[in-house]
Amino acid sequence: KQIKTKQNKNSEYCAPLTSFDWNETDPNIVGTSSIDTTCTIWDVTTQTARTQLIAHDREVFDLAFARGKDVFASVGADGSVRMFDLRSLEHSTIIYESPNLDPLLRLAWNKQDAHYLSTFMVDSRRTIILDIRMPSLPVVELGGHAGCVNATAWAPHSSCHLCTAGDDSQALIWDLSQMSKRPVEDPILAYNADGEINNLQWSKSQPDWVSIAFADKLQILRV
Repeated sequence: KQIKTKQNKNSEYCAPLTSFDWNETDPNIVGTSSIDTTCTIWDVTTQTARTQLIAHDREVFDLAFARGKDVFASVGADGSVRMFDLRSLEHSTIIYESPNLDPLLRLAWNKQDAHYLSTFMVDSRRTIILDIRMPSLPVVELGGHAGCVNATAWAPHSSCHLCTAGDDSQALIWDLSQMSKRPVEDPILAYNADGEINNLQWSKSQPDWVSIAFADKLQILRV
């Protein structure tokens, strides 16, 4: 559903930030999210805010740009995924709300197929895959983790592969090529680290490598 977007014109201070994302198409643009319910789009060259939006009803936990320079989405403590277009900021679109409006912690766009994004709830063992063409209901939910999910990353070279990592010390890679036809029950690859995995990145320049962070360590894994 579409909702009217409010501009935040009265903020005289900078509330703590929760996340940020570079715009890959236009590296001059950076987006940030904050606990004060706002998302801010910054112009790096002029070091000024292009716009600041009251994006959610509660704290915003994450923000990510889609492929291209105009569309981004955010998630937050109100349990919603909201999509914005910099060419038309009068309205935003709620593309998903979690059951019981449980907070959504992170999201990641599929840069090879911008119809898809992933997100997960706080303290949840499941990763939610959304198709923005079919809002409200997940395309698929991925289990597989015995602890809460902390991070997801889409393959930079493939539209149907996703890596998830969590408190169970596992990094799992999923093949989602058949997700519209049948449930995705099991990952195709799994790695067990020596501690709870807090974050991960899938290298765009070296797509055979995934990095994970746990405890005081950074490991680079060959896929």
